Amino acid sequence: PGVPRGSAPVTSLLALAVTSEQIEHLHRRFKQLSQDQLTIRKENFDSIPDLEFNPIRGKIVHAFFDKRNLRQESDGLADEITFEDFLTIMSYFRPIEMNMDEEQLDRFRKEKLKFLFHMYDSDHDGKITLQEYRNVVEELLSGNPHLEKESARSIADGAMMEAASICVGQMGPDQVYEGITFEDFLKMWQGIDIETKMHVRFLNVDTIAHCY
Repeated sequence: PGVPRGSAPVTSLLALAVTSEQIEHLHRRFKQLSQDQLTIRKENFDSIPDLEFNPIRGKIVHAFFDKRNLRQESDGLADEITFEDFLTIMSYFRPIEMNMDEEQLDRFRKEKLKFLFHMYDSDHDGKITLQEYRNVVEELLSGNPHLEKESARSIADGAMMEAASICVGQMGPDQVYEGITFEDFLKMWQGIDIETKMHVRFLNVDTIAHCY
């Protein structure tokens, strides 16, 4: 029993940077989700109680199968993910290491933000359009019975215009902001501690519950 020898590529293990005990725990969680199969499919995430009422449940599950997050060359979605893929996804949630230098911290932060960016960029075109931004905001606010759909759209519009002012400065009356690029996204998150925003609590991975 335990993790099969050679089941995870060295690159994934190094990226995740966790102990052998944590790898064992992740493997047990993988087997639980996959129902002892060799791969996980989207429907397997239906068994996670913490995701059931999450308003952006679909985007979270989608992110696990996004080939961009799996560090694969091709675009699109994978039909299923292996334990190796699972480790790759979990590497985005690893905690900061005390011995990281500035270059490593910058790369670490960008990897997390790239994962988050992909959750917004649903059409995989490298930009978060106003409509994509609206969709996320509306989903996030969908559980509030006192907030109408138009109000959610207004909030999204305002946030998008704020993003435009941060990224391109004062816009002219005829200027159209086509969407948030990843470079824009980095500017928007400047000074915000992304490490405390991304966690894996919904997976109930107790041994790395501190991962953000």
